[in-house]
Amino acid sequence: MIKFLASLLFSLFLVGTIATPLCRVDTKELKMCQPAVAPPHGQPLQPPTKGCCSVVRRADLKCLCSLKSVLPTIGINTANALALPSKCGIHTPPECRG
Repeated sequence: MIKFLASLLFSLFLVGTIATPLCRVDTKELKMCQPAVAPPHGQPLQPPTKGCCSVVRRADLKCLCSLKSVLPTIGINTANALALPSKCGIHTPPECRG
């Protein structure tokens, strides 16, 4: 199951051309947060944009954070991803705390 989720998230996060609902947001919208969690190679980590924070606010954070064990397999730094809610001024659920 973990391998399936990893491959699904990998294809959706990197390709980002198909909007698929995941945890109450379209995966295509999650792409807005990429610079804040997994910047392109050699680029510095960016603060989340207003658009990214808007997506994070609409998301089911408990659902997204339940996928945290899969993040490293798709090149996303778990600590960066788990820090997003607080960087956006959103209450961080216990599931999202490192």
